[in-house]
Amino acid sequence: MLTRLALAAALIINPTPDQTLDANQGLATGRAVLETGHVDIGPRYRDGRWTIQIHDDHAVPAVWRDPADTVLRVRDTARQTVPGDPAYAFLGAAAGSEVHVVPQTERPGVVWIGWNTQDPGVLGAVGRGVTMTLRGVQGPGDVTVFLQSGNLGAPQVLWSSAKPFPQPIFVESNTHTHANWVFGAPGTYLVAVDISAELADGSAVGAARSCGSRSATPPIRRTPSAPRSISLCRPLRPRSLRDQKQDSIRATRSRLRSVSSWSRAWS
Repeated sequence: MLTRLALAAALIINPTPDQTLDANQGLATGRAVLETGHVDIGPRYRDGRWTIQIHDDHAVPAVWRDPADTVLRVRDTARQTVPGDPAYAFLGAAAGSEVHVVPQTERPGVVWIGWNTQDPGVLGAVGRGVTMTLRGVQGPGDVTVFLQSGNLGAPQVLWSSAKPFPQPIFVESNTHTHANWVFGAPGTYLVAVDISAELADGSAVGAARSCGSRSATPPIRRTPSAPRSISLCRPLRPRSLRDQKQDSIRATRSRLRSVSSWSRAWS
């Protein structure tokens, strides 16, 4: 069972099914750098196999991509100034300083990152919804993901690298959501996320992306002034929820001790 159930219960993302996904959408092959357009992170369920993939709606036709082969690059067009309003103190950045923001509402020239639970295989197999858990973040600054309802609504923080891990949120089935993603400093960010669910038949499924170091995903070489990239990582073999948690911990610790050939392969 996932820990921090109080947090998971408090942060429930409600359905906003403003798009539908074709059951026959394919899985793209080869490496890709996505820096504009609409992309969603989400689970897929095919032939009894539960995976995490990236839905690339900017491609024509739309496709799913393996996070192990995908870099999400947030360019300098995403720079914004931190407001002086104390309501945004949770960002951990000084008022007037610049951060990179992937906004909740699509902005031209900025990759628009969201998540969905709309894969037809998922809709047909999952009961109420899924749990998305942030397991860890490595990068040069803080990462914060929050929702805000209109200009007057109070920010609702979903994930923050400044807080202890894990950080689960419950996402109902047939949900399509975009939030504000804030990155405190330019550079490469590696993120560990897993998505788990209870199927309608009572069985449990899950998949993890462990990104504890640059060895897990292909970083892009850059100068200090170059735009950042945010990367998700290769999946661990689906196992029980308890085993997945232990696998994620062991994998992150191992990757923090070494740098594999992944970074060299993308040099």
